[in-house]
Amino acid sequence: MSRKHLVVLSAVGLLLIPSLGWAHPMGNFSISHYSALRIGEETIELRHLLDLAEIPTFQEIQETGIVPEVGHPGLDPYLARKAETLKEGLRLEVDGRRLELRVTSREVIFAPGAGGLPTMKLGFLYRAARSEGAIDGVHQLRFRDDNLPERTGWKEIIAVRRAGVVVARTSVPETDRSAELSDYPTDPLSSPPQDLEARVLFTGVPSPPGSMAGAGSTRATLDEPRTKARPERLLQPSPPPSQVASPLAPAADSIKLQANRQATPRNGLTEMVTTREMGPAIILLAAVVAMGLGALHALEPGHGKTVVAAYLVGSRGTAWHAMVLGLTVTLSHTAGVYFLGGLTLYASRYVVPERLFPWLTGISGLMIAGLGLVLFWQRYSGARHAHSHGHEHAHVPGESHGHVHDDGQGLAHRHSHFARHTHHHHIHSTTSRVSLRDLIALGVSGGIVPCPAALVVLLSAFSMRRTGFGLLLIVAFSVGLAAVLIGIGLLVVFARRLMGGFKGDGVFVTRWLPLTSAAVVTLLGLAIALQAVGAGIPLAVALSVRR
Repeated sequence: MSRKHLVVLSAVGLLLIPSLGWAHPMGNFSISHYSALRIGEETIELRHLLDLAEIPTFQEIQETGIVPEVGHPGLDPYLARKAETLKEGLRLEVDGRRLELRVTSREVIFAPGAGGLPTMKLGFLYRAARSEGAIDGVHQLRFRDDNLPERTGWKEIIAVRRAGVVVARTSVPETDRSAELSDYPTDPLSSPPQDLEARVLFTGVPSPPGSMAGAGSTRATLDEPRTKARPERLLQPSPPPSQVASPLAPAADSIKLQANRQATPRNGLTEMVTTREMGPAIILLAAVVAMGLGALHALEPGHGKTVVAAYLVGSRGTAWHAMVLGLTVTLSHTAGVYFLGGLTLYASRYVVPERLFPWLTGISGLMIAGLGLVLFWQRYSGARHAHSHGHEHAHVPGESHGHVHDDGQGLAHRHSHFARHTHHHHIHSTTSRVSLRDLIALGVSGGIVPCPAALVVLLSAFSMRRTGFGLLLIVAFSVGLAAVLIGIGLLVVFARRLMGGFKGDGVFVTRWLPLTSAAVVTLLGLAIALQAVGAGIPLAVALSVRR
């Protein structure tokens, strides 16, 4: 093997270990919002930012045809149209009167994301003139962001005052947590804000001649609880490595967007599709690595491993049943990736792909719970009909006595007894026969939720015109996933047989174990459905039509 191949082998092998790099911290589907209101005596400034992760950026490029390159001539017309479109969904009111927003600056930057896909951050600076009339007095400001409310992500609003204005009450903070969507908090206990509306009660205090407004001990003339006036906070991010600014905006009004600063783990599968070396050896090696990543992915939470194990234990499944279950889970998992990829490519204007995830999870949980209930009822009904019967005869020694038993098939047999005896005929097992329909239903429900990393691979391969290579990686990934799931099923089957060899076919094995396993399947399905409810099923519509 040449030195070149050794280097490539080492590089691809490292993909098995998660590496640190630039990837979007809010998830591949997210669109994060940021709005900063700066309230002045004569004008109100709105600084509105959008941070699009890999998949929304891919969708935006597909729909608009823009080229994600700095300085491309098509970007400025795109930004002008985007500024007007977003302005329709930004509602700013003072004392019940809607103010007209005027765009004064617009910018965009692109940063590399997972799988070679770009991410995009948009920034727009709007200004609105205050209504004519008295500057002093109490005023109520209301702001609402109606743009893309169904998309997941960080949604933050802040309100700060300028000189000559005192804020008495506000529903949003005056300092941000994300440094203008450039440094998201990574604390797992810190949930992202979901602010899309703000209310601010403020008063304008005219400046005495020869003095600076807002300096010293400016007081609010409000009858409501007062808050101490705080100095204005000017957000001044450092300039990004590359940006596109509108020529309308002077340097003082530029937004100066910056890319995300924190490094987060990236998936090795998404990085393989960007491999520059595309010889046969590299393609084969990438497929082997993808199989390994699929095997590791199968060991992560999900994929119905516990459900499969409980079903196989309670139904006395065989090695063949374990293979069918594993293959069904894998095929449904892969089909989900292709289905969601098709929606992202061709129907994202009508369907928001990421909103399908909680619904698919909920459907999966309900299917599993329903199957568990059916199994429990079947096995419980079998237990009620199970019976053991015997009879006892006392005979004088030497006396013979015969009787006939019918075995239920029209055959009779005779035997004699010469002493006291008891015999029991049979104990019915509650174990139900394994049906192919149940196996397929359980496999589909366990694998219906697709893998986001595989979806990124599919979209990245499509954008790089490597669709065949991307499909090969997903198939290899699925083979590794199937191997582990089948292996787990076989271990469960052989472990159950080993237990049966030691304990025999007692009441626990024949009656209580099937009932317990069916109950476990039901409870696991309900837990999955509740998890989907927590992920937002009641709060959003899965098939969300974009405005």
